[in-house]
Amino acid sequence: MNHRKLCLAALVVYVASATVIAQQPSPGTVLVTGSNRGLGLEFVRQYAARGWKVIATARNPDAAAELRAIAAKNRAVTVDALDVEDAAAIKALAAKYKGTAIDVLINNAGVLGDMKAQSAGALDYAEFEEVMAVNVFGALAMADAFRDHVAASSQKKIVSITSRSGIISQPGYRGPSFYRASKVALNMVMRVFADEVRDRNIIVALVSPPPTETDMLRQLIGAENAARQGKAPDAIGGLIKVIDGLTMANSGGPPVYFDGTLLSW
Repeated sequence: MNHRKLCLAALVVYVASATVIAQQPSPGTVLVTGSNRGLGLEFVRQYAARGWKVIATARNPDAAAELRAIAAKNRAVTVDALDVEDAAAIKALAAKYKGTAIDVLINNAGVLGDMKAQSAGALDYAEFEEVMAVNVFGALAMADAFRDHVAASSQKKIVSITSRSGIISQPGYRGPSFYRASKVALNMVMRVFADEVRDRNIIVALVSPPPTETDMLRQLIGAENAARQGKAPDAIGGLIKVIDGLTMANSGGPPVYFDGTLLSW
């Protein structure tokens, strides 16, 4: 093999290791937390359009008009009330769906938290507890409660939505501290959980959207700046392709960006 061919072969190996290649699987069942708006709502919309059975959860479904409208038009979409801070409610939902194989569990529910309460001179412990409870424990509790449902499926994927904010070396604005700490913690607990269920061939992966115009981003950087960022349909379209391509090689590994590239820890 000449030098040119060797270089090409090395490039192919590098690209394959640095990206997740999507292969669209047959429709299955997906459970999405935090489905009332933003990225969660778009996950529901796109998975339903692909013919999947969707279990969508929201803290207050009665106030989730868009989600209920999707469910009204598609019998494959079921809406359940769930507050991921409520461990008993998570266990009750898992019991409700006992015997149901869930191919993909998406831990999407998350909060930014009050910005002022995370700043120097105004730190609020109750706010810290809230952010960590939702963004970290809620996701871990869901993964734990539904591990049997996922293990019984064909795809066996538990996916948590992380953020580039969880990369300690990420340049730029350093706050808000509680939110960023929660994403670092989420990455770690899911890395540990991946090891705990590896013998069941469950894929536990972290994926990250790009900066996307959502209510959370508007709160973080303002409506005008958020409007210049990516849109939810494009972000979720990319994330679903990434989720399609996840394998055991990704389980417990670094977060995968919406374009398939791997992020730093």
